[in-house]
Amino acid sequence: MTTTSVRTPAAPARQPGVGTHKLHKKPKNDLRVALAFVAPATFGFAVFYLWPALRGIYFSFTEYSIMTAPTWVGLENFRKIVDDATFWNAMKVTLEYVVINIGVQTVVALGIAVLMQRLTRSLWVRGILLTPYLVANVIVALVWFWMLDYNIGIVNTFLEWVGNVAPWSGIGRTPFFGDEAWAIPTIALVNTWRHAGYTALLIFAGLQTIPAHLYEAAAIDGAGEVRSFFKITLPLLRPVMAMVLVITITGSFQVFDTVAVTTGGGPVIATKVIQFYIWEEAFTKARFGYASALSVVLLVILAVLALFQLKLMRADKSDLA
Repeated sequence: MTTTSVRTPAAPARQPGVGTHKLHKKPKNDLRVALAFVAPATFGFAVFYLWPALRGIYFSFTEYSIMTAPTWVGLENFRKIVDDATFWNAMKVTLEYVVINIGVQTVVALGIAVLMQRLTRSLWVRGILLTPYLVANVIVALVWFWMLDYNIGIVNTFLEWVGNVAPWSGIGRTPFFGDEAWAIPTIALVNTWRHAGYTALLIFAGLQTIPAHLYEAAAIDGAGEVRSFFKITLPLLRPVMAMVLVITITGSFQVFDTVAVTTGGGPVIATKVIQFYIWEEAFTKARFGYASALSVVLLVILAVLALFQLKLMRADKSDLA
């Protein structure tokens, strides 16, 4: 009896990688990479902004100085603010500063941005405009303080010369930082000089988003530069202008360094803006609880103003859509 051997076909050789790994790799999860990039900024925000803000809100409900532990007093600090004449004067002075600074700065910056759009887009021009903003605010304030000095300032020397040449003009030396009527306008215009270039570049960036064919169509219809500006440029620039105004107004309400190195809140209390008053209460009178309450009031005011501006100017809607 014979037996036949049946050969079993050999199993196909396993290709490397097949069966051990999936043919299609799982897409990478970018969440970890994103978190790694965001982490430093988040840490800095939490340590230098969020935690101090929360701590300040807590201190606003306490009576606190460096030498003693915080004592909970509830809303007492806020009741004192209502009857604080110096606080209301500081708000009035700050509002005067903001109106002058933002009014002049916005008009000048808008004019510069439109001129850049129409005449030149040179990087050199943009660099020159940005130069004052790159100088520390304290240095800018001191330079202008010396230039406007009543006795040795170059500006007053020039004004005296003009007065001698044209006595009928009434022009002469002016105590820019020493007169109650001149001090706040002077500080506002000094800061306008420093920030106008930066604000102009922000507006200029917004102008780049407006299609050129709209101006071409308006020119064909016979619209001049002025009409195009009011009918095309301003309406389409609204979201950018809303953002710019929120930034500039918020910054103006927090003016401090220019006042601190020039007038120190004087003459009398003519330039004692709200930020200077908060600093004075905290670091000269050691009333950190009351100073924190003032800061919280300022925070609420700025938040309400920002929301009001965004709603009023419909910042979330663009006519280009």
